[in-house]
Amino acid sequence: MLEKLQIVKQRFDEVSDLIIQPDIITDQKRYIQINKEYKDLRILMDKREEYLALTNNIEEAKEIIADGSDTEMVEMAKMEMDEAKERIPMLDEEIKFLLIPKDPEDAKNAVMEIRAGTGGDEASIFAGDLFRMYTKYCEGRGWKTSVVDFSEGTSGGFKEIQLEINGEDVYGVLKFEAGVHRVQRVPQTETQGRVHTSAATVMVFPEAEEFDVQIEMKDVRIDYFCSSGPGGQSVNTTYSAVRLTHTPTGLVAQCQDQKSQHKNKEKAFKVLRSRLYDLELAKKQAEDALKRGSMVTSGDRSAKIRTYNYSQGRVTDHRINLTLYDLGNIINGDIQKIIDELQLVNNTEKLKETGETF
Repeated sequence: MLEKLQIVKQRFDEVSDLIIQPDIITDQKRYIQINKEYKDLRILMDKREEYLALTNNIEEAKEIIADGSDTEMVEMAKMEMDEAKERIPMLDEEIKFLLIPKDPEDAKNAVMEIRAGTGGDEASIFAGDLFRMYTKYCEGRGWKTSVVDFSEGTSGGFKEIQLEINGEDVYGVLKFEAGVHRVQRVPQTETQGRVHTSAATVMVFPEAEEFDVQIEMKDVRIDYFCSSGPGGQSVNTTYSAVRLTHTPTGLVAQCQDQKSQHKNKEKAFKVLRSRLYDLELAKKQAEDALKRGSMVTSGDRSAKIRTYNYSQGRVTDHRINLTLYDLGNIINGDIQKIIDELQLVNNTEKLKETGETF
């Protein structure tokens, strides 16, 4: 393990030198990449220092025990050695997970789309609940959310809503939320008290940069229209909303969130790039999942991934058979424990692939 960490230290020293170079500082894109790598390697360096301290403690304790002249010191040395030996295997596991090659997409910002599925008005209301759940979660992480486009449901919630999420490692965390979410509860419109099942689909795309996807302008049809508010009425009389149609793929992206046509166009292009990028990524994810039998990221957007059962206060993630009786907090944005479990399973799968190298 120390040999592997020594290789990492060499790279950390290189990156520490690069990050202060004037040509790197002036190149914002390169600087962000180097800074991200520096932060990731810093975590490993802290683990390395702890590992070295523990192995030194064991060696020192062995010397004191071998000497045996001071009974009290021998007892303290034995305790210290036991603590170090207990901690090292746990630290080994932590370092193994940190050494797993990171998906370059994980550090990207994300575009999330929530669409009401089967269940009529109740599905739209549930899509609204999911939107609030994710915005609260993002707020708790210090991430910035910005609505790109939406279509309101007739009884509340949304038929569909898109939002941009900016922050650290956004896609790497939220990609596990993609799939069909199902709710089982008594709808507000139900007079007989019967439980209904409704669904909403969550899609998460890594935000694509211009250099990730080249869009030929001749392949894009641009339409301008008036932004609409609740109930479908126009909220302004200028044609500020923008709809882009990518002719070769039929993909559509639109934005009506900003008052400026230019800003809406910019946002819509960002979404279109991300959708095109995601098309290729979904193929890759499906191939990878097939190769390693992944339960977590299958690339299948129609897969039912989670059920929210209100009568039992239960949330079940079907991919990893995780059931939590904490629906109230989860629907209010406390989804970290679910994401932690999904990441653990995903990392364990990756670790099995690279296990022979550790």
